[in-house]
Amino acid sequence: MKLNLTSLEDKKAWEGYKLFNYNHKEIEENTKARPQWIHFGAGNIFRIFPAGLCQKLLNEGLMDTGIVVGEGFDGEIIDKIYAPHDNLTLGVTLKANGTIEKEVIGSVMEAVKCDPNSQNEWSVLESAFTNPSLQMVSFTITEKGYALYQPDGNLFKFYVSDFEKPLKDASMFLCRLTRLLNDRFNSCKSPIALVSMDNCSHNGEKLRNAITTIAKTYQEKGELTKEFVEWVSNEDCVSFPWSMIDKITPRPDQSVANMLKETGFEDTEAIITSKNTYIAPFVNAEEPQYLVIEDRFPNGRPALEKSGVYLTDRDTVNKVEKMKVCTCLNPLHTALALSGCLLGYTLIADEMKDEDLKKMVMRLGYVEGLPVVVNPQIIDPKAFIDEVLNVRIPNPFMPDTPQRIATDTSQKLSIRFGETVKAYIAENKDLNELKVLPLVYALYLRYLLALDDEGKPFTLSPDPMTTTFQPMLDGITLGSTGDFEKQLQPILANEKLFGLDLNGTIVGSKVVAYFTKLVSGKGAIRSTIHEVVTK
Repeated sequence: MKLNLTSLEDKKAWEGYKLFNYNHKEIEENTKARPQWIHFGAGNIFRIFPAGLCQKLLNEGLMDTGIVVGEGFDGEIIDKIYAPHDNLTLGVTLKANGTIEKEVIGSVMEAVKCDPNSQNEWSVLESAFTNPSLQMVSFTITEKGYALYQPDGNLFKFYVSDFEKPLKDASMFLCRLTRLLNDRFNSCKSPIALVSMDNCSHNGEKLRNAITTIAKTYQEKGELTKEFVEWVSNEDCVSFPWSMIDKITPRPDQSVANMLKETGFEDTEAIITSKNTYIAPFVNAEEPQYLVIEDRFPNGRPALEKSGVYLTDRDTVNKVEKMKVCTCLNPLHTALALSGCLLGYTLIADEMKDEDLKKMVMRLGYVEGLPVVVNPQIIDPKAFIDEVLNVRIPNPFMPDTPQRIATDTSQKLSIRFGETVKAYIAENKDLNELKVLPLVYALYLRYLLALDDEGKPFTLSPDPMTTTFQPMLDGITLGSTGDFEKQLQPILANEKLFGLDLNGTIVGSKVVAYFTKLVSGKGAIRSTIHEVVTK
């Protein structure tokens, strides 16, 4: 069994696999003639989630065009995964009961690199953008993909370089996207929705700010017109809906590949591209998934609500995002990531077998978070957290690691925990009720020492602020004693890190007290966590 259209003709060979039921050739022709949906970001989350949503609509006869996917960062994905497999993906859903569901997803009709130097591929995008039929362009390019400016407020050097060139020679994806939008303006001026599906707050706003900044920059250079800038800035013409996406999609796992091989599926080899993308002909992911989108599509849209997407207003999207990020999922993940790295775990699911860690995240979610949760109404916060703690995180078949989740922790603490502290203060709640939350802050500081609970060195996950905060802990090591308050003050004062200045607060005092215990010697992390969750 090979993953290509020819192999799929032998339906008997694919017993046990869910296959699409639409006429692929017909859908492909329709897509070329009147594209409705382009997606940028050809990685794993897209291949099993948005592409899977489109497949559901195609199977049910609710769409008659597929997706054109473009890749603006890692062209090897197109050449090594899409092209050899006729743009097909094998989606593997890892269920908590140990079973797997296998579906061949065929909704991608064209896959191209977003590179004007690849003229044949670029012309596919130009043709689609200049066609009035195009309704939406969606994105999974990661939060970093929208950033024009460094934390110090200066442009990234690659944008400095691009802005010195003509737009046609720009190398950054968002500059190329702006060029395609200008093509649409000059050809048909039809409205369009640009839908970020990336896992970051106010994602539509981030995309809008980036595109309008680029457009204005090239207007000042005399390359783009005032009329184009006005068009792309008018959300009745070009909308930037906000969204919230939630689905855990780890790297391709060898145990999943082995299960597939046993059924006769041959294309199981994963590749690591030169840009360090981990990808394979199959995508493994958890079963639960959520996508909430602001219903703002000035040129119409597919019937996304019939594929399981929540269509709502911007305020509700924002509330769902806050519910997930500040209370019901992300804080729990970060707590497990830091403690898991320090206690030697390599699988998130295994941490839920640890009674101390299980109690830790249950208290963090139900006792400390839910009292100030933002309730979006369309999703019940308690039911959501029930699923997270009872189904999603404990799923033993999800090959997700604390080391992956610990990536960029410094960028997450202020939102995932600081918002809860601020809500307690705003609602005049007793900060003494927060026990696990300050423990997580202290675990982050202890994590920066890069020594586990046995005193053995380990490698910190990538994080842009490690080189800033780690030197501030110089001189502190396992077994250190004394009053650390003065040395920790500059870190605790960092509002970007924690969401507010913790000095002088009950939370800050607890962080210092916990940190003192955590560095006291071998086994101190385990004993401190146990003490906090059993009191």
